[in-house]
Amino acid sequence: MVKLPIYLDNNATTPVDPRVLEAMMPYFTEHFGNAASRHHPFGWEAEEGVEYARTQVAKLIGADPKEIIFTSGATEADNLAIKGVFEMYASKGNHIITVNTEHKAVLDTCKHIEKLGGEVTYLTVNHEGLIDLRELEAAIKPETILIAIMYANNEVGVLQPVKEISAIAHRHGVLFFTDATQAAGRVPVDVTKDGMDIMAFSAHKMYGPKGVGALYVRRKNPRVKITAQMDGGGHERGMRSGTLNVPGIVGMGQACEICRLDMTEELKRVKALRDKLENGLLEIEETYFNGYKEERLPGVSNIAFRYVEGDALMMGITKSIAVSSGSACTSASIEPSYVLKALGLGDDLAHSSLRFGVGRFTTGEEIDYAIEHIRETVAKLREASPVWEMFKEGAEMNSVEWAHH
Repeated sequence: MVKLPIYLDNNATTPVDPRVLEAMMPYFTEHFGNAASRHHPFGWEAEEGVEYARTQVAKLIGADPKEIIFTSGATEADNLAIKGVFEMYASKGNHIITVNTEHKAVLDTCKHIEKLGGEVTYLTVNHEGLIDLRELEAAIKPETILIAIMYANNEVGVLQPVKEISAIAHRHGVLFFTDATQAAGRVPVDVTKDGMDIMAFSAHKMYGPKGVGALYVRRKNPRVKITAQMDGGGHERGMRSGTLNVPGIVGMGQACEICRLDMTEELKRVKALRDKLENGLLEIEETYFNGYKEERLPGVSNIAFRYVEGDALMMGITKSIAVSSGSACTSASIEPSYVLKALGLGDDLAHSSLRFGVGRFTTGEEIDYAIEHIRETVAKLREASPVWEMFKEGAEMNSVEWAHH
């Protein structure tokens, strides 16, 4: 028997791996010291835990431990990177290049920069979600100080060509920052090979705890400097003050280590389950794949179910399967996903898209159940839909006037 509800939203967050929890536990009670207390064993033990974790985190991404700055998560890391560079390199220029499918933590930070008098170029993507490298290069000007482009998209899983992006940035003496929240721990990420100058990621997307993340800041060729956004006791090389979340950091270290050691195997397993789910769902008629099939995260699949109201579909499956819809429901308006719109999907398709995130703890039985249950739900909803009936009778659907609520 499959235990319900089934969790297929591993892009939103992941459960903490029991091995991670086990590593964290002693740091709540026995080794409870402040890592900045230099005068007694309690502080030393905490500091030791933090520094060991720093090494584990650095190893996962091919960095030096000194290049890891601990934060409260990827949102803070994104803010620190973009605002910190904007402030530090103000004498060089005030122009930032990003993409319109970035996470809100990057887009809204860029909006903030614009309010401060900065200039931001928002690149567009093609229907697969990829940027055009020629457009990127053409957007660079003498005032450009930063290119901020995510490694992997949170909604469709598409991987941007980070290696090529960093090469373009460095050719023009511009820093390259990537939000690798969805990529770190899931696909091989190497700051040396890929050429990132600054990179943000988070523990809770890789089976670690919530509320802790990291910012990688390159120390040589080039040496990157970032102005602190949180001032205080000068923790984390002066870039991020505040008492360190020792248990969280220890957990993040352990999570990174597990990801590093098991990546090859886990990648294969997760991808096989994802493909099984995707193939099963794409057999339903009038379903479409969103994004780029080739270069994407192993566990992500974003699928549009045509002639089905997105909200009705969510309501129909949400009791037994946790997924997220392409539309982020803000208070009153139900807006279709800006990422899917950027890929060129119409409102109706964007509305009826679901994102599936397969993870470390997903089982084959769960995938079988999900395929079956979603098939039934889609069929039921379509049976009740006048639009589906018209489509089945061969109406020219493009000429139908859609009423907007």
